Amino acid sequence: MSNRLIIIGAGGHGKGIADIAVKNGYTNISFLDDGETGERMGFPIIGTTAEVEDLDDGKTDFVIGIGNNKIRKMIAEKYDVNWVTLIHPSAQIATGVSIGEGTVIMAQAVVNACAVVGKHCIVNTRAVVEHDNFLGDFVHISPRVALGGTVRIGEQSHIGIGATVINNINVCQDCTVGGGAVVIRNIEHRGTYVGIPAKEVL
Repeated sequence: MSNRLIIIGAGGHGKGIADIAVKNGYTNISFLDDGETGERMGFPIIGTTAEVEDLDDGKTDFVIGIGNNKIRKMIAEKYDVNWVTLIHPSAQIATGVSIGEGTVIMAQAVVNACAVVGKHCIVNTRAVVEHDNFLGDFVHISPRVALGGTVRIGEQSHIGIGATVINNINVCQDCTVGGGAVVIRNIEHRGTYVGIPAKEVL
């Protein structure tokens, strides 16, 4: 691990990542942001995303602090830098779990046995990712989401705050599941799904 971390995005998620970075021992932390200047949490905003390559010295760690899955994917695929995985010390990561580069696991999240979490994902505060789950790249699991065992979430999908996905369910890529929804059937078509049980918004 480098001692220098640059967080791309100085909004709310970026600030949460800065807190995790401090708890993981980083002391040289800064932000890049395309719309903000000044500092966050005492850490400077040193430029914009256009400066990523100029700041990449081969020793600096980078992470994307942006909740939007599509923007996170665009940035990750544009720049070939040392994307670091960050895990809050209070998160519970079970034996046999695989976590991809650039992924952030927030406070008190649980990732249980043999789950696979892809690249540049967000497993947010107090989310539960049960055993044998598969999360594709650029997935966002919001706070207090509960994913039952053997759930599969496709690339770039977003599971909203407090939603539940029961055991053995597949959610295809590029889907949004609304906050508080309960998914009891496979979701096979891209779209937005809300309610109990979750149904597509037409």
